[in-house]
Amino acid sequence: MKDASSHTRPVNLILLGPPGAGKGTQARMLEQRFGLVQLSTGDLLRGAVAAGTAAGKAAKAVMEAGELVSDEIVLAVLKDRLDAPDVAAGTILDGFPRTAAQAEALDALLAERGQKIDAVISLEVDDEAMVARVAGRFTCAACGEGYHDDFKPPSVAGVCDKCGGTEMIRRADDNAETVRTRLGAYHAQTAPLISYYASRKVLTRVPAMGAIDDIARDLGAIIGKVTAGT
Repeated sequence: MKDASSHTRPVNLILLGPPGAGKGTQARMLEQRFGLVQLSTGDLLRGAVAAGTAAGKAAKAVMEAGELVSDEIVLAVLKDRLDAPDVAAGTILDGFPRTAAQAEALDALLAERGQKIDAVISLEVDDEAMVARVAGRFTCAACGEGYHDDFKPPSVAGVCDKCGGTEMIRRADDNAETVRTRLGAYHAQTAPLISYYASRKVLTRVPAMGAIDDIARDLGAIIGKVTAGT
């Protein structure tokens, strides 16, 4: 299979999925395989501020005032970033767009460059299984080794396999109620985007509760088809 870098125009991908669905892991694997660059909204803004671009200065002023950065500024930052040579093969957008209005603006920006969103992949999860996956996590306070009540308990209860520490900690937001709230917010926020991209025939739903390598294979097949047509 040819990678994205051998094609005439960049391939632009959007990864959708709730917290804990594995977006970050899959994005890193796609970067390595296809030469794509993951662009998260936070990284884009920090990079623009550090570079001192006009859009970066505008973003800095808004952020220092404690306000939300406007769609216009985010799009200006993204436009600058798309000019950089390291994204010649294409991008994986993470965290933007978040609304149908942002999606329309993004389409317009890409169209000006002779580009488009080639694929939107929604990592589909089972909410209750995700609650169990996230809510059961804990770590050793001494060395940071991660454990899970069901999937990876220590060999001896309360004792770290790695360092022998006996103090275990759980993140305050790693509880069932908080996880359910985050999942509900994600679904409500993402539903319009799902409809938007489904209507444009670029959305693919990928089951994301299985093994990481299996999910990566499914994503790779989707991107392979896209790059074959560019």
